[in-house]
Amino acid sequence: MPGSQYIALSGMRSRLDRLDRVASDLANATTAGYKSVRAADEQADRAQFEAVLSGAVDVMSGVPRLDARPGTVAPTGRDLDVAIEGDGFFAIQTASGVRYTRNGHFSVRADGALVTDDGSRVLGTEGALALGPGKVSIDRDGAIRTGDAAAGRLAIVDFADRGSLTREGASRLRADGQTPAPVAQPIVHGGALEQSNASVVERIAELVDVQRSFEALQKAVSLALNDTLGRAIDTLGRR
Repeated sequence: MPGSQYIALSGMRSRLDRLDRVASDLANATTAGYKSVRAADEQADRAQFEAVLSGAVDVMSGVPRLDARPGTVAPTGRDLDVAIEGDGFFAIQTASGVRYTRNGHFSVRADGALVTDDGSRVLGTEGALALGPGKVSIDRDGAIRTGDAAAGRLAIVDFADRGSLTREGASRLRADGQTPAPVAQPIVHGGALEQSNASVVERIAELVDVQRSFEALQKAVSLALNDTLGRAIDTLGRR
């Protein structure tokens, strides 16, 4: 197959990867704490073909990077909704280990444990948080009180390279190879949630761009194949 067809086909493959990312952003446009992922196209040298996609390609999707820009903090009036202003992530304990999130939509189990939407324990600076009876209030530094009693302080951490965090599900993040560092002076808003940082308008515009570029590459492949087949038929016919 001519090299031009490989270039077009690999470009189509990268557009499909981009389409998956756009679809995820649109599906989570209203998910609290959601962070989109970006990846630019990269050139794959001929020697890398087999290692990249087990086939000849000239274009490949680059290494995905988390878009850690903050979303808008919107008030909800709910005592157990918490938003971080500026840097930092909530630490949570899951079945797979400690994970991180900006989604502060918490609730309290019957045993008093503070948990996320999926039941993961919310961690404090002294371990998993448990709340007693009484009205919950959350100070700007992350300290939690139930009534007049102190219940602990939210563990809010940050990373040297936020872009390399790996997304698990909608708003949960994994920090492979990175050590979390406590945020010295976090700013926390009780009764509020951070909105998704994915813009619906921008993603729809990007979706149109992906569709058009895919169609152009598809047409290029079709024309190249028709030209190749036409010349082959003409040559064989002469013989």
